[in-house]
Amino acid sequence: MEPSEFKHRRKKLIDIIGIGGMAILPAIHACHNYQDSNFYYVTGFQEPDAIAVIIPQREQGQYLLFCHTTDDLHSSYGADDVFSITEIDEIIPGLLETCQRLYYPIGYYPEFDNKIINWINQLRTQIYSSVPNQILALDHILHEMRLYKNEAEVETMRMASQILIQAYKRAIRFCRPNLYEYELEAEIAHELIRNGCSYPAYPITVAGGENACKFNSNNKILNDNELVFVDAGVRLNHYTVAIGRTFPINGCFTKLQKLIYELVLKSQRAAINKIYPNNNWIEPHQAATEVITKELIQLGLLIGKYHNLIAEEAYKRFYTKQTCNWLGMDVHDCGDYKINEVWRNLEPNMIMTVESGIYISPAEDIAEEWWNIGICIKDSILITSAGHEVLTADLPKASAEIENFMTVT
Repeated sequence: MEPSEFKHRRKKLIDIIGIGGMAILPAIHACHNYQDSNFYYVTGFQEPDAIAVIIPQREQGQYLLFCHTTDDLHSSYGADDVFSITEIDEIIPGLLETCQRLYYPIGYYPEFDNKIINWINQLRTQIYSSVPNQILALDHILHEMRLYKNEAEVETMRMASQILIQAYKRAIRFCRPNLYEYELEAEIAHELIRNGCSYPAYPITVAGGENACKFNSNNKILNDNELVFVDAGVRLNHYTVAIGRTFPINGCFTKLQKLIYELVLKSQRAAINKIYPNNNWIEPHQAATEVITKELIQLGLLIGKYHNLIAEEAYKRFYTKQTCNWLGMDVHDCGDYKINEVWRNLEPNMIMTVESGIYISPAEDIAEEWWNIGICIKDSILITSAGHEVLTADLPKASAEIENFMTVT
């Protein structure tokens, strides 16, 4: 992101905080490979152990940065003042005296929580000192800001999607019986790294056969006539996209595998069709589980009346996950799903994953022919003013497309 983008975010935060407010945002014990997402969102600063302070009423400068390296950070990161992190005990208590409202992410860094409390208690013991009369949740404000992506963020996630798609295509074409699961993982990781993504967004899952139902992964042999489920994400310039795909190890679905695969695909498409502005968050999940329930009744894997099974959430025997989650700087990104206990409406520029699956573990009341079929399909979706855009649409998903892709060299 350009420095102007971070400046714009800080200006928006300053407007929200207002005169009389002060925000303290720490990134304590962060590392070079993974900065605190909220901290990076506001500052663009990637060094470990740093603190950002925003003070709208400070005439000398509204944005202060405390860190280990203080050279030339004014021009590089837009800070009005830069101090050594060793000076926080001398400087921040005096700044706290100037505000009535402290905005701070309570609970993320317990040791720093105690430091904030000690500073305030220290001021209370001093005659003529004032202290903030409110401590408000800074993280909630930042989470709402992060929920809506601008064009630069969306474009970064489009680029990340294309890199991840290429990694998947490489792994799918490489797949064959008698490989180890981790060999597919290596194909994906190599493609991500060679395209400038230094690490995956989360540990890559490669689960063949029964492993897909047990959620064990990455160290078993891939067997002929079985399926393999791959769940991978990529982080590019601090933004994440994710894909989940299931495909036949030998390139061809069996009859029963295809039946379950088409069921899952139908349910995921039903969910995606419910993604558009002003529809509420839970609608895609309800659409997916309704399809899953109907289709499992048709296959004899669920027994009972449809409406009773929906009410009982009987589908959870085979699929326990939520269909969607927010996506952005983190793979399970921030942002409330409900507002005042009501599912929030979807709005343009939100980005989410849409995932559906079926996992059939061995059981006495299930015919053995269905055992150990585990299938999941996941895509990353942008909500637009006209409906939605599937950022990961270029990766084959229909069963015939997958088989053709795996057999054509």
